[in-house]
Amino acid sequence: MSKKKKKDNTPTLLKVIRWIYPKVETIFPWLAHRFAVNLFFTPLRYQSPEKELKAGSFGEFFTVTAANKRIQCYKWGSSEKTVVVIHGWAGRATQFRRFVKPLLAAGYQVVGFDGPAHGRSEGKKTNILEFGETLEKIYEVVGIPEAIIAHSFGGPVSLVSAMNGLQIKTLVTIASPTIAEDILDSYLQIINGSVRTKEFFKKEVVRQTGKPFYEFSSLYAIKNINQKINLLLVYDEDDREISLMHPQALMQAYPTAELMQTKGLGHNRILKDDTVIKGIVTYIQRYTSV
Repeated sequence: MSKKKKKDNTPTLLKVIRWIYPKVETIFPWLAHRFAVNLFFTPLRYQSPEKELKAGSFGEFFTVTAANKRIQCYKWGSSEKTVVVIHGWAGRATQFRRFVKPLLAAGYQVVGFDGPAHGRSEGKKTNILEFGETLEKIYEVVGIPEAIIAHSFGGPVSLVSAMNGLQIKTLVTIASPTIAEDILDSYLQIINGSVRTKEFFKKEVVRQTGKPFYEFSSLYAIKNINQKINLLLVYDEDDREISLMHPQALMQAYPTAELMQTKGLGHNRILKDDTVIKGIVTYIQRYTSV
């Protein structure tokens, strides 16, 4: 009996782009390459499920301004000990809804934000520097947190911010990309782009920021951080987006990092697993100042 084919959950828009992009790149490469750069920094907005909306409803709302955008922020509970959560690309703070009650029960308040151009925040395009600026604004409101829990893109946001001087005591990254080249290669697969797209993208990042793309990666950041961070890496071996070579590379560069490896949870379900959540809360408690 043949195996049942897994459902393709790729958004229709991306399917269309994947089909048409190589054709446009062949005829009008200059147009295709500029489109690819703009698309890379333009997150898709997904509708929040009912359970996420419910989680948002029992938190307190506040806003900060970062990168000239109004940023929607959330706070659950009230404590001198804060845990900040950072969602991934095309995500929302309320994706951490299953973490809220266990962290409250452990004596923490939970603070999150919809990144620029994400969720209920303003903007259409954004980048890692704007996320980092937002995180700095959160620090101004709540002080230095006991820990940060970051999913996917939130991982490099945290580590690049730490490299740039933001103090992070304890960091938990979940299903987070680490290697710059792999991030670009994955993006090329999504849009069906060629190596020419990749080379144009790299040059454009240097033109816009003055730095090569790899300097905005977790692997580069962890090698250039001038502070000690308690680091837990949580990855699933069945994650289709982020392979285990990402935490392995990070652990080689930062040997004190610990790895929590799961199976069968993928890239997003890992945020809802009770065993994972319990393990993360326990890890944070281990390093919380008395």
